[in-house]
Amino acid sequence: MTKTSSRLLRLLVLLSTRPSWTCRELAERMAVTDRTIRRDIARLRDLGYGVESDPGPWGGYHLGSGAGVPPLILDDEEALAVAVALREAALSGVLGGDQAALSALLKLRQTLPKRIAKRLGELGDTFVQTPRSKEPQISPGMLLELATACRRGERTHLSYRDHEGKATVRDVDPYRLVRTTHRWYFVARDVARGEWRTFRADRVVQVRPTGHAVEFLDPPDPVLLVAEGIASVTYPLYVTIRLPLPLDQALRVVPPTIGTHHPDGAETTVVEIGGRDADQLARYLLGLGTPLQVLSPHEVREALLCHAQALADANESFLPNCDLGRHCSSRSSVAVSAHLMAPRDR
Repeated sequence: MTKTSSRLLRLLVLLSTRPSWTCRELAERMAVTDRTIRRDIARLRDLGYGVESDPGPWGGYHLGSGAGVPPLILDDEEALAVAVALREAALSGVLGGDQAALSALLKLRQTLPKRIAKRLGELGDTFVQTPRSKEPQISPGMLLELATACRRGERTHLSYRDHEGKATVRDVDPYRLVRTTHRWYFVARDVARGEWRTFRADRVVQVRPTGHAVEFLDPPDPVLLVAEGIASVTYPLYVTIRLPLPLDQALRVVPPTIGTHHPDGAETTVVEIGGRDADQLARYLLGLGTPLQVLSPHEVREALLCHAQALADANESFLPNCDLGRHCSSRSSVAVSAHLMAPRDR
């Protein structure tokens, strides 16, 4: 009985990962006979699982919407509470593993009765996620659509708008969602180009499944792909700074997706950071809330000093002994002390 139960649970997991499976595909994956698969499908139906059959020679099996009830009994309020908690965990990154929270939420949403799913949707419409560092935000609905596409492994029509605002529509094979410090990235294979791509999730306009299931024989490391994509972006201006921190600590202050790090001895690290202009880079450096030296270029150093002077002027009555005025026109590198600025939420 234990062996049969384990096989049934494994069969349920397989059915939930793709839009449809043929009997032969399930038998090969489960290492059993076609007859065993048909018998196990019948058992699942007897237990109340809505496993539906697709007619025709190319037909197969798939889970009906709202039918894959997990072996966990929740009343309406409990199911709603769990769904809300998982959604917030995925959006906030509080668990660290956002993909796991999204996957669990997708499984739960598939099992929710229509009345509870409707209430969850109504709640979702009222939730507002606080912007972080003025970054564009992705809607919870779109995030779940992308996660669903990744989980089902189904070729998708992707409507996308690039950084210049140019709209494109392409066929992609969804693979993973990756969250960085500020953003979500959608990793997929561009069908026409035959190459793996990363897309900023907040720039996705629409996703439409095609019903065509895909499998990946040699997928890339999605986190590495996103990191390489971010590192390859060219910026108009770069600043080089020295942090009085060893490499491991410097990586926590300036994430590897933001800057390029080079150890400068055992206790210091040199970091190169790209940005739009000197003012934007200066504001980012102030937000780090740590002592640092601007090695180059001169215009970023000047912008940083002027911002620091403005902070000192605004707090002069509270810090009467602070004098940055004589440094504002200095042409040398400057160490900006963390106690002069409050760290910004990054």
